[in-house]
This record gives sequence, structure tokens and C-alpha cells, in this order.
Amino acid sequence: MDFVEGEIIAFDKPYRWTSFDVVGKARWLLCHKLGVKKLKVGHTGTLDPLATGVVVVCTGKKTKLIDELQNHTKEYVATLQLGATTPSFDLEKPIDQTYPTNHITRALIDEMIPQFLGEQWQVPPMFSAVKVEGKRAYKLARKGEDVELKPKLLVIDAIDVVAFDAEKMQLVIHVVCSKGTYIRALARDIGNKLGSGAHLIALRRTRVGDITLDHCINFEQFEQLIANN
Repeated sequence: MDFVEGEIIAFDKPYRWTSFDVVGKARWLLCHKLGVKKLKVGHTGTLDPLATGVVVVCTGKKTKLIDELQNHTKEYVATLQLGATTPSFDLEKPIDQTYPTNHITRALIDEMIPQFLGEQWQVPPMFSAVKVEGKRAYKLARKGEDVELKPKLLVIDAIDVVAFDAEKMQLVIHVVCSKGTYIRALARDIGNKLGSGAHLIALRRTRVGDITLDHCINFEQFEQLIANN
């Protein structure tokens, strides 16, 4: 493999790592192996720290493909906790409000879920990498500043229920969507539709374009790969 000329590597991102952590670790390992001080390395789409799954990394001249790869369809499996919200729409922040859930049934969920198919206007989470006047929204939000984000048009190609635990009020969904879709925001919007609030408690990206989890490696495998290269 020629990492300077360019390679595309798919990683299964560990829990609590940022996408930049993945890029930084890959760059450090490659520079150390190749004996160079600099090497172009970039990822093709941010994945939240509390999510796991497919992160595609490009090296060398293949970084020119990043913009193209970012536009590819994404696929996720998400677990939502119904009946409670957090400011970040996931577990990064503690629960700030709870709601009754006695009215929620599988039939109600099955009736509501198809409403999210097709083109959707979605307001990104405050705790996101969206830029507001040149600053990342999450940095402003963590300082306690009010952040007003504009809705963005996206497309949800498929959304279906994988499982529903009525006792724990936990809903697992499978989502196929376009670039720019925030699954945390989708959890928020599903909670609003159900009149119960919701937040993500688990998220796994299972596909980016044609790259699935089957194509992914971890960093132990990557170190072995470059050691044998």
C-alpha cells in the first residue's frame, strides 16, 4: 500500500473518540512508519464522539476525494430513550426534562415513523460542528451562549423500527439518510412527534456509501497492516 500516493481506509471508530482522534492516530502511526514529518490525512464525515462505526479516512493524494465521499449516503442503527431529553440530545449532557410515556405504544410509533421519510427540514443540534459566524456551535453552546441554527434540507431514504422495549421505553431504529443528517436531531424530532421527548443512548454508523462495517478495521489491525506493508 502506498499511503503517500493515497489510500482509503475504513475504521470502526471507538466509543468516545472524535473523528479527528481517528485521523490524528492514523497520521501519527503512518508518519512514524514512513519516517516523514507530514502526511495528508483526512476523514470523509464527522461521527459524534459517543457514536461508533464507520469512519472513512483518506491519505496522500486520495484526500482529493474527500468532498466526493462526504456526499455518499449514510446508514445508522440508533437507540432512543423516550420520555426524557438532554441539551445535547444524547448522553453528553444530563437529562434536563422528563415526560409521561403511558400513551406510547408500538402502534403509535409505527404510525409516526413514516412521517420522517423523504425530504426533511432539520434544525441541527446546538452541540454540533455547524459554524455560526465562523465559530463551531458546540463551542458556543458549551460556554452557555444562545445559538440559533437555521434548518437544513436533507433526505431520509429509509427509516424503520428494529425494536421497541415498552418497559424501558427504548426505541431502536434503522436509518438510511443523506449527508448532513444529525441522528441526534432526528431523535429530538421523534420525541416531539410522540409528545414524550427523546434522546440518543447509542448510535452506530453501519455504512458510508458502499463501505460497510465488514470493510472496517480497528487500530490494532491497522498497526499490523502498516507493519507488514
